[in-house]
Parts: sequence; C-alpha cells; structure tokens
Amino acid sequence: MKDLLDDECSVIVQDLTVAYKEKPVLWDIDLKIPKGVLLAIVGPNGAGKTTLLRSIMGLIKPAAGNVSIFGQSIKKQKNTIGYMPQRGSVDWDFPTDALDVVMMGRYGHLGWFRRPTKADKKLALDALDRVGMLDFSDRQLNQLSGGQQQRVFLARALVQDADLYFMDEPFVGVDAVTEQAIIGLLKELRNQSKTVVVVHHDLQTLSDYFDWVSLLNVRQIAYGPVKDVLTNENLRTTYGGRRAFLMANQPFVD
Repeated sequence: MKDLLDDECSVIVQDLTVAYKEKPVLWDIDLKIPKGVLLAIVGPNGAGKTTLLRSIMGLIKPAAGNVSIFGQSIKKQKNTIGYMPQRGSVDWDFPTDALDVVMMGRYGHLGWFRRPTKADKKLALDALDRVGMLDFSDRQLNQLSGGQQQRVFLARALVQDADLYFMDEPFVGVDAVTEQAIIGLLKELRNQSKTVVVVHHDLQTLSDYFDWVSLLNVRQIAYGPVKDVLTNENLRTTYGGRRAFLMANQPFVD
C-alpha cells in the first residue's frame, strides 16, 4: 500500500496510547483513514476497538499521541462528525420518543439553547424515513425492538449531516433485513464521499461490506484495503492460532 498524503486523509492518528490505571488499552497506534472509504475496526474482545473510536472523537484523553480530523484538532471539527454509540451504552428506558432522539442529532448545528426549527424537524423526519422508521416517530424507545432502536440511532447520526461518521457495533442485535438496510445506508454515505468508520466483529462480511479494515489487538496489527490486509498471517497475529480460521470459517489469501 502506498503511503497516504495527509491531505488525502479524513483521520490521522499518531503514536496514540491510552491507559486505564496504568494498564495500556491501546499502545502506540498509527492510523491513516482516507477520505471517502468505509472502514471496519476489528479485533478480539478487549482489543481496544471502542476505545480507539472514542479516543479519535476526543471522548477519551490519551496518555500520549495525537489525532487530527481533516487536518485540524477534534475541537475545531466537531460539527463534521456523526456518531452512533454502542447499543449497550444507551439507557433505553429514558422517557423519550424516536423523533426526539433523532432531533438530538441537530444540536451540534443548533447549540443547546436554540430551539429546533420546522426545517430541523423535517430533516429528522426525513432521516427516520430513510431508515424505515417514520411510522414509529412518536413511539417510546423502550417500546421498540432492538433492530428498530438501532435504526433510530442511525437516523440520529444521519441527521447530523456530517463528513465523517463513527459507528460502534451498528449490526449487533439486529435481524438480517435490518443489517442489510444499515449497510446499504453506510454504502450510500460512502458513495457521497463521506468517510464511515465502524467497529465490527464479523469477519465473514468484511469483504462484502467494507473497503478498508484496521486489525487491532491493543496494538495496530495492520490496516489498509480489505483485500490486502485480510491475510492468514495478519489474522493469526490479531486473534491467535487457529481461532482466526474458526471465526472466519473460510480461507484467506496468504
């Protein structure tokens, strides 16, 4: 893989180390994500995938290293970022309906003290329509199925109208129809020259769903186009021994 020029990248991570109580969770990570790709971050449990996502977004302070978004610090680029959190991190019993959740995605543009306009509400309703949830706009979150909840949070990310999207395990807890709907929307964003970064766990779907992949296990094992990175050697290093083959259930190119 040829070296990427800085102006070709949406995200540049340099020498990033994150530690909890002096225990490294990420160690000396270097990563360049090109503009306009659909990239998966994969690795075993405890590899630091969510931590990497949150560190890039400025939600976790690193012990060392730095991150730039479109050539600037995260503080200057917050309005260019859309975020879909991990489903397990959300309080699904919070008393709010689907439309209100999606409207929260507009606050980055509005600020917290300006009331949403009719135009903002239309954007939120359009986003719900895109994910097939318009008829559920007034439904309470805890009355929705897991797949429906994921669609609502995807709509909240879409309504942010970002150039760069971070999504943490968007396919967890959804049925096959919802999974295909979600990946279709992510590819649509990619085709609009947006960059989409997804924490993912299913090796079998990597080649079909993603352009680029980052293999992570506390350290960065490899990253680049899926066809170049997804080799038996890299999988063995990432997952250890035969587990890579069992997880993938298919041979990869050496």
